Amino acid sequence: MATDGTALIHLDGVTKVFYTDEIETHALSGIHLEIRPGEYIAIAGPSGCGKSTLLSILGLLDSPSGGEYRLKTQPVAQLSLSERTRIRNREIGFIFQAFNLIGDLNVYENVELPLTYRGMSSAERRKRVQEVLERVGMAHRMKHYPSQLSGGQQQRVAVARALVGQPAILLADEPTGNLDSKNGEAVMELLNQLHHEGATICMVTHDTRYAGCAERTVHLFDGRVVEETAAAGQQAVQA
Repeated sequence: MATDGTALIHLDGVTKVFYTDEIETHALSGIHLEIRPGEYIAIAGPSGCGKSTLLSILGLLDSPSGGEYRLKTQPVAQLSLSERTRIRNREIGFIFQAFNLIGDLNVYENVELPLTYRGMSSAERRKRVQEVLERVGMAHRMKHYPSQLSGGQQQRVAVARALVGQPAILLADEPTGNLDSKNGEAVMELLNQLHHEGATICMVTHDTRYAGCAERTVHLFDGRVVEETAAAGQQAVQA
């Protein structure tokens, strides 16, 4: 797959094989994918189809077994461990199904944490944290601890933590998976708002309702892209 250099993320023939007790499990097989700045895409498919594996590779939490991954035109395979860590901290925002907030830290401290690794002044950190907590409607809870928040509130804090570093892309892994329908819809509305403000979002979901919020949905089955569908009213493209 050729790229014109404008893609934020470019995958060409990416594979992932896991080896356990002499058994090969092909989690991903020949994935071709481009994500452009400002796009909102969903990765959909049944459990075990490779969605979370693909997201882990996109987020530099795992490495492909084969193929090429370019992030901002840079081949990821050439990055050292320290460079990968720096890019995860500065370029990628993660939103997890289980929130992954630290129970011993309050809301403010949880959101501030990614910035503490940047050598940023406390005044700049405070400004950034205040801004993102106001953006997700949680500034009034900044002194509360995760155990004092509802699931929907915890996910809003997790979104704020993902945003505070001003990343190039937000990666969301089943962001509504642990929420009831009302809170799930509220979080999806927040993601929609962020996208309209220019955020690039890649979301894994098994929920077809929420996949429909994205501009484009990549359908996986048995580790392969079997179909791509554009937003409602546009034609499906068979892979």
